[in-house]
Amino acid sequence: MSTSPQRLPYVEAAAIADPAMRAEFERAAREGAPRPESHAIRAHVPAVFWSFANAWNDTFVNGVCDHALKELCRLYVSQAVNCNYCGNQRSLKAQAQGLVEDDVRDLLEFEKSARFDERQKAALRLAEAMTWGLDSTDAMWQALRAHLEVPQIVELGFFIGLTMGQQRWNRLLNLQHGSFMGGTTGGLAPAATAAAAQAAKKAA
Repeated sequence: MSTSPQRLPYVEAAAIADPAMRAEFERAAREGAPRPESHAIRAHVPAVFWSFANAWNDTFVNGVCDHALKELCRLYVSQAVNCNYCGNQRSLKAQAQGLVEDDVRDLLEFEKSARFDERQKAALRLAEAMTWGLDSTDAMWQALRAHLEVPQIVELGFFIGLTMGQQRWNRLLNLQHGSFMGGTTGGLAPAATAAAAQAAKKAA
């Protein structure tokens, strides 16, 4: 856990008057990905809050590309950009679709791992190229076109860009799980639950 201070304050919980926004905070506390803390930064500007929440729900939670594949890419980005806050979140929907912790541990070495099939590796190569600024190659695009339809590739690329930008931002903010709506652990990785409880106690 980082010892650096949080760089921006959360919105005051009492100031969240919009019932729809409150419902989204409750969903985030219950299900995670995203968790309430990052929402509590975006909520300072309702247009920013809803711009992110709507894009996230449309292209990550729902959408035309399978959710578990997008979750793999999100977690790859977390590890690549060193965002522990984002990397310690898990999508319950992706877990229900079969994503397990052993998959997460192999992400940065996905090319060598036997855990991922060729479709997953094609998607992860796109995440890798976008995250690290690698060159566009014929081989990468041929693999993507072999395993994904064009609309799926478009959504995947958009989502990777969305989550990469937010994760780089969240890392700089130095958010800690449990520091807003403390006591909630929905969508947390197993190893992060104890840390969230400690942060909630400190925030209280």
